[in-house]
Parts: sequence; structure tokens; C-alpha cells
Amino acid sequence: MTASRIVSLGHYQPPKVLTNDDLAKLVDTDDEWIRSRVGIRTRHIAVDETLVDLATEAAQKALAGSGYHAGDIDLVVVATCTAVERSPNTAAAVAARLGVASPAAYDINTVCSGFSYALATADHAIRAGSATKALVIGAERMSDTLDWTDRTTCVIFGDGAGAAVVEAVPDEQGGIGPVVWGSTPEKGDAVVITGWDPTISQQGQSVFRWATTAIAPLAREACHKAGLEPSDLKGFVPHQANLRIIDAIAAKLGAPDAVVARDVVDSGNTSAASIPLALSKLVERGELSSGDPVLLFGFGGGLAYAGQVVRCP
Repeated sequence: MTASRIVSLGHYQPPKVLTNDDLAKLVDTDDEWIRSRVGIRTRHIAVDETLVDLATEAAQKALAGSGYHAGDIDLVVVATCTAVERSPNTAAAVAARLGVASPAAYDINTVCSGFSYALATADHAIRAGSATKALVIGAERMSDTLDWTDRTTCVIFGDGAGAAVVEAVPDEQGGIGPVVWGSTPEKGDAVVITGWDPTISQQGQSVFRWATTAIAPLAREACHKAGLEPSDLKGFVPHQANLRIIDAIAAKLGAPDAVVARDVVDSGNTSAASIPLALSKLVERGELSSGDPVLLFGFGGGLAYAGQVVRCP
């Protein structure tokens, strides 16, 4: 039997940093108001970089750390909700930049849960024998969707990308657990990006209540599907939506020894990019070690969710 594992990670954020004090010059807000509600102090904003630029930078770093070349990759998946071009899709454009020859290439849009969805589909493709080595990327230019006069949304989001190289391995060496995924479509209007000149809007309290009550049981289910208890986890990387949401879910999960990603403080909410971005930083800083079991769990727009336990590269 064939399984898959993450070989390496990479991330990229544009150099422009927008602080809370910077935002206070644009909209009626201040540092205390933002920190007390969402826990964010800075976010990165793309100026000249396109979505493809962000995704390619993260993918190059992941590829460089994997020991593989672009020609070894046969599947490229990009999770994003901010692609401007309908065709070619972002995955194909990234593959062209990297020089990946004739890969399967597709985008996936489940908004904030996108990376976990993309990772699951890559794992499934490898298990089915349709791919052997995949690039899985979460990339967003959320700043393209912001109304800079709306303090309920413009203070939350940022831009960036994270990527993973995933390879086929024998089943006993597998490092990506079964996915728990689904959605709550009746609440789909809680986070909305619509139209040809899109602006994001969300029902913040509705999302907060849903996330802080519904996600922890699903996260525990993902652990159990992987044959683990939450207490076995060494890391927990949830979608970086809001520091209060992250802390509430972590408190209910029952993983006292797990390092909890709180990259939202410095990066804001980067939607589909938030999980690989945060995971890559934790590994780069040495806060997680090779082989450590880490729960990834994305949730948000849709309201779609997905999560799985992975082993750190």
C-alpha cells in the first residue's frame, strides 16, 4: 500500500508590513481596539507581488528543501480564494514559473480551509497511484478584497503563501492522516466575497460562535482517525482566523503539550495560506521536530472545514 508524507515546507510574505498604528491613519481604529478583538498587531500586504508571485516564492523554498527538482513534481495544487485570472489557473501558472513539466495542476477554493482540502486531495491522488510527488500551496492576496474604510474587516487580513512538497512512501512510513472534512452550507453567508470587484464581508459574531463550538469536536475526530489522542499531539496549527478563536479551540482540544500556532498576531488572517505559513515558521524556528504529530485544522468561508494529523518533515 502507498501513503504520503510531507518532505519539506516553505513560506513567503511580501516585505511591506502594515501595523495597527498605520491602519489607525486610514480608518477609525487603534492598536488596543484591534488587539482586544482579534489579537493582531501586524500584517503583510502585497504591493507589486501578484498571487502567482507569492505562491511561486513559497513553492521554490519548499522545493529547495526537499532535495527534488521541479522536473520530479507531477502534481501541483494551489488553494486560494483570491485568484484574479480564471485561466490559466494559479497552479498551472506556478508550474510554468518553476519549470514543472506536464503536471496535473488545479486550484481549489474552500477559502480558509483550502490548504487542508488541497493536502487531502494530494494525499488521495498519491494513494490512488495518480501522482508520486506533489507541490501543495496555500496562497492569498486578501488585500485585493478589502474595503479600507471598513474597520471590521480591513484590520484582520493579510497576504502571503505557504507550500509543502508531498511524496509517496510505503504505508508504514505515511505521514498524512485521514482527513475530517465537511461544511455548514446553511451558514454560507457568514463570510462572503462576491462580484467582479470583490469585497469581503463577514458576520463576525456568527463565525466566532460557530468556530468556538463546532471545531474542537471535529479536531478531536481527526486525531482519532489518525490513531492518536489529542494529548499525543506535539503541535496544533489551526487556521489563523483570530487569536481569541485559536485560544478557545486550543483550550477545548485537550492537547496540553502541543505547541499552538499563533502566527495571526504577526501575519493577520491569510485565509488558505495561514496554515502552511504558520507550520513552516514553527518548523523553521525549531519549535517542532521531524516526526512530531501535528494537527492541522482549517475552517471559515463556506462554512467549510477540514483537518488532518501530519508528521513534521
